Amino acid sequence: MRRPLPRTLRGQLTAGLVGLLAVACLAVGITTALALRGFLMGRLDQQLTASGGRFAASLEHEAKPDSDNHPDTRGQAELTMGARLLDATVTQAAVVDDAADRPLDLTAEDRRALAAVPADDEQGHSIALSSLGAYRVTAVHGDDGDVLVTGLPLHPVEETVHRLEAVEAVVFGAALLATGTAGALWVRMSLRPLRRVTAQAAGVARLPLASGDVAMPDPLPDTDPRTEVGQVGSALNHMLGHVENALTRRQASEERLRHFAADASHELRTPVANIRGHAELALRHDGPLSGEVRHALDRISAESRRMTSLVDDLLLLARLDAGRPLEHRTVDLTLLILDTADDARAAGPTHRWALDLPEEPVTVPGDAHRLQQALGNLLANARTHTPPGTQVTIALSPEPDCVRVSVTDNGPGIPEEIGPEVFGRFVRADHARSRSSGSTGLGLAIVHAVVTAHGGTVDVTSRPGRTVFRLTLPG
Repeated sequence: MRRPLPRTLRGQLTAGLVGLLAVACLAVGITTALALRGFLMGRLDQQLTASGGRFAASLEHEAKPDSDNHPDTRGQAELTMGARLLDATVTQAAVVDDAADRPLDLTAEDRRALAAVPADDEQGHSIALSSLGAYRVTAVHGDDGDVLVTGLPLHPVEETVHRLEAVEAVVFGAALLATGTAGALWVRMSLRPLRRVTAQAAGVARLPLASGDVAMPDPLPDTDPRTEVGQVGSALNHMLGHVENALTRRQASEERLRHFAADASHELRTPVANIRGHAELALRHDGPLSGEVRHALDRISAESRRMTSLVDDLLLLARLDAGRPLEHRTVDLTLLILDTADDARAAGPTHRWALDLPEEPVTVPGDAHRLQQALGNLLANARTHTPPGTQVTIALSPEPDCVRVSVTDNGPGIPEEIGPEVFGRFVRADHARSRSSGSTGLGLAIVHAVVTAHGGTVDVTSRPGRTVFRLTLPG
């Protein structure tokens, strides 16, 4: 299995540093080994040139050591090889072994190799003999029209080169290990500012930037513009400054909008109540009223009630947005669900309502009125947006550290296009039906706000035939 490459910048830099050093060590090792081999080969060639074929000539001329014509040729190095060729045929061949000549038993391949050595060439040649191994040889012309071949073994040269390679492998291996360790520490220290930038960006990414007052982290210190990491840190500081400015303006705008909604809702309650009261008073008038006037008064009364509900919802959301404290009492959630289900059953007799409650009462800390309002909105949402005959099930399940409430229906489901913003304000699945039925599009927004104010969460999953709203409240 192929080993994966390092993904982090620190790993890549360390691996690159060690890789470059390894390439450099390999180049130095190959160069020194070749240079040493060439030097030792040159020394062998010098020794062979200095011998002048005397040992090979001595194989034929057995003169006395003190002869003027044939001086002593036996003072040769151990394993020196000599061969005499006449008409490209080897006539004698021997090797110095324990200060004595030992005849060589040559194969046909050995004889061809010796015959192929060019005579009077200053450059030595490497051949392989079956009984001796690798040899460095030179050839010269003798006095009798023969060719004299002299050779020295290559084994000492190869052994010296291999010893150098082994020493280099150990030294370079230790150097790579030490360099890798030191390089990793150096890269770690060099990238410390970049890690601070990463930690800063990760911290900002975890902040809830969508809403609310957001406290941005302090700017990064030591942002040296002369370094790449410093430039990144400086750019991040500038970006966070712009983000903080934008969030401050957004928060100020939201605060103004909340104050406006709260003030407007508060101011509208009185005139709306007056309109509704006058309409109801006119309807109770004893005098005769035409059908058109009575219908108009009925519509005024109905729309004033709808506007009263809208104003109350807006005022509630404004108070929850402002963080107004809720009541914190022990609430019997089981009884609350029973009462809310009875109200839903009375409002939607064409639906089938079912309860799945534990045998023992379940209590939570919170505001009973607001929790009942949130549950009522969920059941009203299920009743309003599903056809008659739909089954709606309210389930309650206590957990070790929380309480879960679910409202499940087998209706047509939530349209896909509004799924992500179903808990937004003024979001309607069916505009025409919602308006005719008196929906303001704030029911689920109030559910979300109430549950959030209690420290809980609410979510929804929906598909055709099954929609589930889940409330999780701290236990």
